[in-house]
Amino acid sequence: MSQRSSASATPAGAALRDDPRHPLYLGKWKRPTKPDLEEFIHDDFDEPHRKRQKAILAKHPEVRQLYGNEPLTAVIGTAAAIVQLVAAYYVGCVWTGLHWSVVVAIAYFLGGTVSALYGVIIHEAGHNLVFKWPFLNRLTGLLVNMPMVVPISQSFRRYHLEHHQFQGVEGKDPDLPLDSEIHLIHNNPLLKTLWVFCYSVMYVVRGMAMNKRPQRWEIVNLAFIVCVDILIVRYMSLRSLAYLGVSVFFGYGMHPGAAHFIQEHYVFRDGQETYSYYGSGNIFYLNIGLHNEHHDFPQIPWTRIWKLRRIATEFYDPLFAHTSWIWVIVNFIASPMLGPQSRLVRLYKAHTSGRREYRVPIESSDATPAVKASAH
Repeated sequence: MSQRSSASATPAGAALRDDPRHPLYLGKWKRPTKPDLEEFIHDDFDEPHRKRQKAILAKHPEVRQLYGNEPLTAVIGTAAAIVQLVAAYYVGCVWTGLHWSVVVAIAYFLGGTVSALYGVIIHEAGHNLVFKWPFLNRLTGLLVNMPMVVPISQSFRRYHLEHHQFQGVEGKDPDLPLDSEIHLIHNNPLLKTLWVFCYSVMYVVRGMAMNKRPQRWEIVNLAFIVCVDILIVRYMSLRSLAYLGVSVFFGYGMHPGAAHFIQEHYVFRDGQETYSYYGSGNIFYLNIGLHNEHHDFPQIPWTRIWKLRRIATEFYDPLFAHTSWIWVIVNFIASPMLGPQSRLVRLYKAHTSGRREYRVPIESSDATPAVKASAH
């Protein structure tokens, strides 16, 4: 269901209309009521975050003081990389007699947990939130990418920024599932379980499906990781490299630290396309769960994002939020109403016309509702 009228576009020179979604920028579209539908949910407005940012800044200009960088992220990333490289050495060179089941357990509980953190740090570096100089952020991404076996940091930076720019836009948002994922997986619990396990693979496939030529830094990333992998095999062992690879597979699949990939944009409530998570996992994973706040203000590093949440509480309290990453995964797999198709999409024309034709009615930005949605 769309809240936008079927009237023709605003004529050139005409006065802009107030965006009817103000101030929370929730839509009036509804989730499907039948589980057999194999298609995305559609909207014909632009994504909500740019306008909500403007509304928040109009009421709370002090939020701009939260913009900046957090070099501590690089320290944490370095420590995390060392942990996995040391673990790979022991698994591949010292504890060679360990049963394969023990190695798999180490790869899940230690390797998967730490590997999921790499993605969070690469995410911060991708937004230039670690250092002021973009070059140092790219180096941070490469550093953290070392124990991950496959080159990911520079491609993630490229496609994630496109996701922010074109959230939900069909053909332009690389975060959207492919049509083949929807038709193959749909709402089958067993296939959804397999899909979650293999989410890291699907993430790479979606990027490849964009059919874009690699950029210079992506080529650098590839060459760098190939060299690192060779050195690991040369000075550790192939078993060490395998341990690191399995760790990444676990850390970006069926793991609580990877649940934010489902939490962030899969639709759990009518009218809301982005979701935050307010649980204890944010402590280890650098507040990656505060996703509404991040999309509204990608200029704010993880150490200050909670301050935004406290300053603009009237904008965020009414939004539905998750409190358990484990429940996100369980609910996604078990519910017949959830699957790869549970995403909101829009045409590029609707995205651009929504921004062009509808303004943020800043003068009424204090009219925020006081009703708070329950969190699960």
